[in-house]
Amino acid sequence: MSLPDGVERRTIAGEERLATRGKPVYGEPTEGEWRVWDPDRSKLGAMLDSGIETGLSDDETVLYLGAASGTTVSHVADFAGPTYAIEFAPRPARDLLSAAEPRENLFPLLKDARKPETYAHVVERDVDAIVQDVATRGQADVAIRNERFLAEDGRLLAAIKARSEDVTREPDAVFSDVLDRLETSYEVLETRRLEPYHTDHLAVVARPR
Repeated sequence: MSLPDGVERRTIAGEERLATRGKPVYGEPTEGEWRVWDPDRSKLGAMLDSGIETGLSDDETVLYLGAASGTTVSHVADFAGPTYAIEFAPRPARDLLSAAEPRENLFPLLKDARKPETYAHVVERDVDAIVQDVATRGQADVAIRNERFLAEDGRLLAAIKARSEDVTREPDAVFSDVLDRLETSYEVLETRRLEPYHTDHLAVVARPR
């Protein structure tokens, strides 16, 4: 598994950890310009640490859905090109603004990922990757609605949270239904559970049909 340029495994605080170059955001350990990308606090970090082939590379354009306070999207912006960060909740969005301040390529948008028409005038078309981490019902529908922004050879990197879809059902049953829905618009390339980093989460790598 190849890591994106700008993401390295480095020994920081006595441990070999994923790291990117950038200003710290969430109290993560640092060494010089490098800061630890903690997979226990980042689904995308867990994907990379698990060896999932995300296809990410440096200078790509990224649309990040569910940016929250900026923990993961700040790491993405450390190595990517233009990075659009969609977050609906005002409180974490304030922290996201702080994470974006030293990163000229990170563009926070206080918008609802379920309503891409509200930011279609800002986000450029033909983005290289959509990273999705939204804690809501209808996670497949969010990915399908935002597929309009992806380049033909772009990729969806989604962390599906079973308990956000239906807390009463077994996660495997939930994941099966979500994948069936996703496959109406995407070709699924890889899936993997994200334990031990994140319980009842499924990583999905897909491309538009």
